[in-house]
Amino acid sequence: MSKINILVVEDESIVAKDIQQSLKKLGYNVVATCSNGEDAIQAVEEKTPDIVLMDIMLKGEISGIEAAAQIREQFNVPIIYLTAYADESTLSKAKVTEPHGYIIKPFKEVDLHTSIEMAIYKHQKEMDVIKERDFLYSIVDNKESKDMIFIKSNSKLTRINASDIYYIEAMKDYVVITTRNEKFTIHATMKDIDKKLPPSDFIRVHRSYIVRLDKINAVQSNSVILEEEKKPIPIGSFYKEALLRKLNTL
Repeated sequence: MSKINILVVEDESIVAKDIQQSLKKLGYNVVATCSNGEDAIQAVEEKTPDIVLMDIMLKGEISGIEAAAQIREQFNVPIIYLTAYADESTLSKAKVTEPHGYIIKPFKEVDLHTSIEMAIYKHQKEMDVIKERDFLYSIVDNKESKDMIFIKSNSKLTRINASDIYYIEAMKDYVVITTRNEKFTIHATMKDIDKKLPPSDFIRVHRSYIVRLDKINAVQSNSVILEEEKKPIPIGSFYKEALLRKLNTL
């Protein structure tokens, strides 16, 4: 297994050397050390580290928090903050950048090792989710297979036909796709799913529901009744007019 490449951003030279020695002792590869945020951003672009250890209180025009925000936005590299400051104000500013760890100085090598390993693992899982989502969307976008969707289920990709879908339900950061015989849960948002499904076949009837038009058996009051589905699907007032326009009514 290749070594994890780490960028250290610390404006105290003695502290930076101590961190570098600890990292090498733990088996990591330090690609560079920087003393300010500007150099850190450039180093990430040039050295492509796997993770950045960032001191929050840096000297220079931009703080460690500002540098971390730019690094995450431009390069999507995980950040672990190193700081002697743990007050609420600092924490509030730091957490907005969604760091993968936060270590209070002085720290032990075991804390450093644990934080790095957990951050790398978490980031890899996040990237896996993104790859799976993009793969799903790329298939949906493929005109030659527009009625075919692959969904990850039980650690494998399962093919379903879009024509077999009855409805899709939002569940916080996930959506549940219901077909005639099965349910599939994937990590996505209703907004993304709504954009990818063909509007000629699907329609959003509620902020939490998308239904397939040819599965609608009846519309009564503020609910949609689907074929072979006992569960009524609610119709949101915002979506009702669009639904009625879609239906071929007499």
